[in-house]
Amino acid sequence: MKPAHILGLALGASIALSTAAFAQDIPVAVAGPMTGGESAFGRQMKNGADLAVADINAAGGVNGKKLALQVGDDACDPKQARSVAEKLASSKVPFVAGHFCSSSSIPASEAYAEGNVLQITPASTNPVFTERKLWNVLRVCGRDDQQGLVAAQYIMKAFAGKNIAILNDKTTYGKGLADETRKALNAGGVKEKLFESYNKGDKDFNSIVSRLKRDNIDLVYVGGYHQESGLILRQMRDQGLKTVLMAGDALNDKEFASITGAAAEGTLFTFGPDPRNKPTAKAIVDKFKAKGIDPEGYTLYTYAAFQVWSQAAAKVKSTDPKKVMEAIKGAEWDTVLGKLSFDAKGDIKVIDYVVYRWDAKGNYAEINKGS
Repeated sequence: MKPAHILGLALGASIALSTAAFAQDIPVAVAGPMTGGESAFGRQMKNGADLAVADINAAGGVNGKKLALQVGDDACDPKQARSVAEKLASSKVPFVAGHFCSSSSIPASEAYAEGNVLQITPASTNPVFTERKLWNVLRVCGRDDQQGLVAAQYIMKAFAGKNIAILNDKTTYGKGLADETRKALNAGGVKEKLFESYNKGDKDFNSIVSRLKRDNIDLVYVGGYHQESGLILRQMRDQGLKTVLMAGDALNDKEFASITGAAAEGTLFTFGPDPRNKPTAKAIVDKFKAKGIDPEGYTLYTYAAFQVWSQAAAKVKSTDPKKVMEAIKGAEWDTVLGKLSFDAKGDIKVIDYVVYRWDAKGNYAEINKGS
């Protein structure tokens, strides 16, 4: 039996070696609402990041090193997001896939820019994110000025001559999307009968529902998240309103149907063409399904963010954020979403929002063009 002090030295050496080995890993991160009202989307992002990192590591990592994933929880709170960003920057993370809420991504991006971190958001759609000429920001999703236009075009065609109301939750995302949709409607000659705000986190919408009832609203467009949208819908039905509810991409999680039940039927929302149906995603979708995970919403967008970053880092043989960013903007990248390329601001060059409809069984599907 070895003396205790030799065992201690051996144990200390093994810890030092494992620490040194771990230190050789490249730290990367996913950041979003892992807790709070939008945690369903945080789960989507973490699922996407987990599999992306596992697949990249299984293929040899990046430049011969494995990736070590860190997870930041901002609960969709701007101050918490800034704190998460500062912490990740201080830990020398070269890349973050995040955040979800625009109100989190925007303040976080400033901390990342100061801390030399490249940020690719899978989900933040407010135009401001890429309009401030920051060197470090990209998104693999579209923008609300594009999403709002698609919503408005659908409303003008499918609800011509009907009474329209627009609501928003006062957040960066919700108010921004409602404003863009309203602007596009007004430019098309449609004036809404009601434009009203509520607070994110509200539970009682009966006063708003009463106004919708009084104004005989046929369609209410909601700039906001799935929790409040679901409650608005339920309370409309409780008061006997058959008003159609339409919203943006934040309705793209099955949790919406768990809030509304069968009342979800007929609800509309905008999102990109379902990435789960893309030929480029089939193998990865099959992997998710084998794990019992439905890669809905922003799951595959998060996976794609890791693909873009890892391919560019491999191309320049460096994780230096500025070098990687230059490479990303100078080329086209193969991802589960298809080929992606970016403009000088950091927005993807091809935008193709479509309209989806929920059914009574808690499923949603893209509306066929022309329907």
